[in-house]
Amino acid sequence: MFVDRKDAGEKLSIELEKFKDENPIVLAIPRGGIVTAYETIKRFGFQWDLIIPRKISAPHNKEIAIGAISLDETYLFNEKYIGMLNISQDYIKKEVFQQTEEIKRRLNKYKGNEHFLDVKNKAVIIIDDGIATGFTIQAAIKSIKKHDAKKIILAVPVAPQDTISLLEKIVDEVICLFIPDEFYGVSSYYKSFDQTTDEEVINIVRELGISKKIISP
Repeated sequence: MFVDRKDAGEKLSIELEKFKDENPIVLAIPRGGIVTAYETIKRFGFQWDLIIPRKISAPHNKEIAIGAISLDETYLFNEKYIGMLNISQDYIKKEVFQQTEEIKRRLNKYKGNEHFLDVKNKAVIIIDDGIATGFTIQAAIKSIKKHDAKKIILAVPVAPQDTISLLEKIVDEVICLFIPDEFYGVSSYYKSFDQTTDEEVINIVRELGISKKIISP
């Protein structure tokens, strides 16, 4: 069990030291992911930015993910659920628009723009505070691939084995500190898992200083 996201991030940074000679770019998933990524960015001076994938939920049950989307409208959908629940294309288009706007709003709030680092021919390390199904993070991975990253490493403190097996097929390497035999949700493996606030994210962004090398929107 991890004490908190800071503790998990410190432990994760030890495993990520091996990439320091590759001059990687860290893409942290806020809000909790930036707290987890902090030690790695601070310790090795890696270039970094934020990436925010968003879940697209079913109309009458927000817990069911029918899709996921990233800033550049890279998306994936669960066609099985869409067909089974008879979800209209109008609803999907509306949700895609709303979630894209929410991503832009959050990025502008956290760092003052909605751009992200040029990852072409770069090693990219995606960091979050944990993964459950892995569905939403696949949109981020797909987006990074579209921007021609040379290598993608996914680094998290905890995730279930079936999710790790799935994600290992679509990235170059997965680093996960703890893969429990029975998974009960990310928060179960932290003593303290309070929600990270917007203010905490903004303060970390200001302290670390975000890179100015960007992709034009």
